[in-house]
Amino acid sequence: MLLRYVLCFLLLLPSALHAKPEKLYWGHVYETSEPLHKWAMWASEQIKQRTDGRYDIDVFPVSILGKEAALNESLRLGSVDIIYTGTSFIAQLYPPFGITDMPYIYAGYDHWLKFNNSELFAELAQGYSEKTQGNHIVANNYYGERHVSANVPVLTLTDMKGLKIRVPNAAIFKLFPQAVNANPTPIAFSEVYMALQQGVVDAQENPLPTIKAKKLYEVQKHISLTGHMVGSNVTIISQRRWKMLSPDDRFIFEEVLQEAALNVSQETRAHEQALIAWFGPHGVKVHHVDKTPFRQATLQLHKPFIATIGQENYDRLLQLNQAEE
Repeated sequence: MLLRYVLCFLLLLPSALHAKPEKLYWGHVYETSEPLHKWAMWASEQIKQRTDGRYDIDVFPVSILGKEAALNESLRLGSVDIIYTGTSFIAQLYPPFGITDMPYIYAGYDHWLKFNNSELFAELAQGYSEKTQGNHIVANNYYGERHVSANVPVLTLTDMKGLKIRVPNAAIFKLFPQAVNANPTPIAFSEVYMALQQGVVDAQENPLPTIKAKKLYEVQKHISLTGHMVGSNVTIISQRRWKMLSPDDRFIFEEVLQEAALNVSQETRAHEQALIAWFGPHGVKVHHVDKTPFRQATLQLHKPFIATIGQENYDRLLQLNQAEE
């Protein structure tokens, strides 16, 4: 009898050692050339290695699994395991997260870093988790500062007055132009190049990598580094998948995905800095500006939004910029 059990065990052993890995799906809307995708692929391989092949993560870029709203819904349903999503989509489900999208809420990249590593960020992530019955925000990825491009330099508040500037069709993006007496003009992103070329608008605002990728520098002569908004994309694991992970596997997933986010952020920031020099030889003058007057004017228009995001959250985020100064 004992011999029979031993033989059965030996027969089953090879299949146990070669158990089929569990397949996970990671969806996002970004191009394969972007740091977000590059480091998602790296993270997928790292998780596979560090869990001895027990998880195999397929990464689907460029909206293959759906646009951002659909990805957030798939995360809720558990049909996708991991996503990148902009903080504006998080705020639709958990309004206090909208604090991260307010213009000039950050004084700059260093301020964003302090928030990213703060108890406030952790508390907002926990609030989102409770609101979504367990979706788990693992990391925050820097996506870049938004700057103004135009056919004239924008160095002062006076330069912004009356400037017809293209913005996305959302109230939060109109806030900065309104604060500095410009004329915000919503236009679909696919139509921005032609609108600038034909003079339908005088200016637009986007991160430097976007200005390059979409060739907007071909129809604009000046870029002013206003840095009025800072974009973020969070990495989220679905509540279904998070509940299924053992404590040891949770640690591995968090460790890898946070390391990936750090690399995304550092690479994106380095790319921004390099582009400042790149635009010059391509016929565009890049101007460093004193952001203080722009920021002070914009902060005055935050008041109507504070009731939604919470006065305490708002004050704590602003105070992070004063820490250790």
